[in-house]
Amino acid sequence: MTPVNQVQGVATPLANAALDATVGMHATALARSDARFPDGAQMRVEIPSVENPTAMAAVIAAADAHAITVHRVSQGSGAMLLSESELREMSTMGADRGIEVSLFIGPREEFGVGGSVRSLEGRALSGHLRGLHQLRYALEDVLRALECGIRGFLIADPGLMEVLAAMIGRGELPGDIVFKSSAVLAPSNPVSFRQLAQLGMTTINIPSDVTLEEIAEMRALDATPIDLYMEAPDSLGGMVRGHELSEIALVAAPLYAKYGLRNARAVYPAGHQVMADVVENVREKVRRAAISLEWLARGSEEVTISEAGAKGIGVPVR
Repeated sequence: MTPVNQVQGVATPLANAALDATVGMHATALARSDARFPDGAQMRVEIPSVENPTAMAAVIAAADAHAITVHRVSQGSGAMLLSESELREMSTMGADRGIEVSLFIGPREEFGVGGSVRSLEGRALSGHLRGLHQLRYALEDVLRALECGIRGFLIADPGLMEVLAAMIGRGELPGDIVFKSSAVLAPSNPVSFRQLAQLGMTTINIPSDVTLEEIAEMRALDATPIDLYMEAPDSLGGMVRGHELSEIALVAAPLYAKYGLRNARAVYPAGHQVMADVVENVREKVRRAAISLEWLARGSEEVTISEAGAKGIGVPVR
């Protein structure tokens, strides 16, 4: 029989022997990635939908309780829906713990007055910025958050990224900003992946249902860090892949392993009306990350994980 074409991630001798004896198949090597984060590590951990300081405090407490390192928290409601005091509070927590705080930029179509985005076929427009009106407010959203110490931004509009990259080129913005490409823009092929990297995206969220072979194709064309939901929210397919972390990290490195949550209430735009859901969701995401890291530890190959505050992490400044 033809060998299974996958990296031997979780492959203990007993499991491999059982497969060989029963079906005559075993795991063979798929191309491993030689690319690394600036600190030489292969992997980092991201907790998404950390909407406000209360949620971020819950993430930090849960990470301590499970004895894991969280390298990035990201947010979906938008920096525009956080007060300046809340922005500074999250900046302080990130600076203290070496955690990147990546905030979604708004306003965007899904929060605007247009009707097409609320149709079945129009949902793909949700992260777009309509006209110079929204584009101008998005730029102000970035500038406002920068003033409060934030150095990580989640970008869902290519036009906005072009303007921001030009501003950095002219020295109008700090050079240490991390621009994270949103799942709304997730590329499904290596050429589209490279286009986002060339546009200025620092890390790129790819679809949650990609195969190891498809990840390897992207990695072969460009070394920009990959963000991948190891567990995806229902709106993005609801995949649960935490047990595959070893295989995925070996092929995708450098990888931000991102932990969403299936079967959870959607919270965007978040506020006090859904605070209990926001907090309980992020606590469970940290628990899922901890379980996934247990699977990683069972793997037959070592995967290196960054320390908090490592080079390339968009840690806020005070």
